[in-house]
Amino acid sequence: MAAKRPPALDRIDVKILADLQRNGRSTMQELATKVGLSPRASLERVRRLEAAGIIAGYRAAIDLAHLSRPINIFAEIVLAKHAQQAHVERRLAALEEVVECWEVTGTTDYLARFICADLATYEMLTARLIDDPNLGISRIVSHVALRPVRRFAGYPESLLSHKPR
Repeated sequence: MAAKRPPALDRIDVKILADLQRNGRSTMQELATKVGLSPRASLERVRRLEAAGIIAGYRAAIDLAHLSRPINIFAEIVLAKHAQQAHVERRLAALEEVVECWEVTGTTDYLARFICADLATYEMLTARLIDDPNLGISRIVSHVALRPVRRFAGYPESLLSHKPR
């Protein structure tokens, strides 16, 4: 079965996506006013974008500094045994402290972002990962974040209107 093609997006769809990234709690009336449609037409477009999987969900952006003082660590993970890659990925995905993880090119295999209550918790987690012979992790290089310079606030509008090839 052929993969379902995403719907073609016009400039109004792009405006809807850009606005919902900035404010996922916009009412249909507010959204309609911003994009120049009726609330009903805006709702139909949002539902079409959701059904196509382009809008993957909605989340609350939580500022942890108001709740606790966790540490944010970026970890470069290097594998000795690439045959265990699927096992490593399952393990990383199962750790709630790993809030993001990317397979990358270069001398590092993965770049993972850990959020932990303290350094002791992070050290325990990484020791378990390195000590597990079934994972084949040879090295983890850690970078403790000092402060954010810019946080993710949504994708550039120019990428939202990009046509797949």
